[in-house]
Amino acid sequence: MDINSILNGVKCDACGRMHNCTIKYIYIEKDACAHLSELCRNYGQILVVADENTFLASGDKVENALSGKDYKKVIFSGKSVVIPDEDAIETVRKELDGVDLIIGIGSGVIQDLCKYVAHFAHIPYMVVATAPSMDGYASSGAAMILKGMKETVSATLPYAIIADTEVLKNAPMDMIKAGYGDIIGKYSALNDWKLATAVNGEYFCKYIYDTTYDMILKTLDVASGLLKRDENSVKILTEALMIVGIMMSFATTSRPASGSEHHLSHFFEITGIINGEEYFPHGIDVVYSTVITSKIREFILNNEFPSSSYKMERSAYESKMKEVYSVIADECIKLQDRIGNYKDRLSIYKAKEDEIRDILSEMPTPDEIIRMLEIAEIDLSEFYNLYGKDKINTAIHYAKDLKDRYTVLWMYYDLFGVENEID
Repeated sequence: MDINSILNGVKCDACGRMHNCTIKYIYIEKDACAHLSELCRNYGQILVVADENTFLASGDKVENALSGKDYKKVIFSGKSVVIPDEDAIETVRKELDGVDLIIGIGSGVIQDLCKYVAHFAHIPYMVVATAPSMDGYASSGAAMILKGMKETVSATLPYAIIADTEVLKNAPMDMIKAGYGDIIGKYSALNDWKLATAVNGEYFCKYIYDTTYDMILKTLDVASGLLKRDENSVKILTEALMIVGIMMSFATTSRPASGSEHHLSHFFEITGIINGEEYFPHGIDVVYSTVITSKIREFILNNEFPSSSYKMERSAYESKMKEVYSVIADECIKLQDRIGNYKDRLSIYKAKEDEIRDILSEMPTPDEIIRMLEIAEIDLSEFYNLYGKDKINTAIHYAKDLKDRYTVLWMYYDLFGVENEID
């Protein structure tokens, strides 16, 4: 698929909607930063946002392209992971006076931060990608941490995305592997989307589903090339990540790309931040978590649906939430009280059992996902060594409470409660 062929939108025969995307330009090529000179020609003052590491990767190329332009910079420390929270937002916001355009140099966090600030300041922004590490470059969602909660905020799409393949292929290998992992995680997200359509009647589009699925297959084809830093393989991965981001924009939801595997990943990130504990890069956590969600589906398929739905006593639930989530427990409880996910769905499961089992069986098996990890030299034992089985099973039972989205984690809870463990 030519990525630029879908930037003007698609009239979808599958669902009848007009899918829109407001990104004007995407350049994925060697020396792509050179396009910035023309793209920025009609803008006055520009704010460049990066951290020390991402600026080292592409800062010179950006500054050369902006030669003669009026610009200023916000450069975060590269000694620790930038957290896209209220403090980081304010650091960028206080530099906006007189700014006509924001250019974010970096990957996930920097882009989410720029996307969020640009949206609420009504300022256009451009993306200079420094690693093929995640699918958010071309999506309208900004993954922020607000009041301690991981929250995807609907925001503005970038005017242009610049992806220099020479820079991308030289990104840290764990970030290249993270992008690969983020794409493999779509197996789980797409399966959750189908499940939510069957259980809740949610909107579904076969065109978006099929396009996203095709990106998984294209990425699998270049896995070995990624390890060699082959420039064309990295370009194909980057295109896959961008197209998946566009599919989220088309769907006006992150459903095609984010489900139970992301909820588990967010659990490890949020609890890591709260407790000062180490956690993996986002895409690595996602692909490890995809193995776990595959195991959950396998468990459900191998067991009969019970005669009654599980329900935890309210006092026990609140106590466990405070134990697991500490300072953000009350926010999680309020979210679930507002959404109403804690309800009896057993009659739906029973009525649609055959359809549900067919959907769950479409997911690759845990062993198949593990082989996909091994192709990219991603070692599952590192996941268990860092988090341990107890924390992983706690995530299985309570990661669902971080989000308003129905996934297989809710089905597992509804049917089997919190007493079972997934090996």
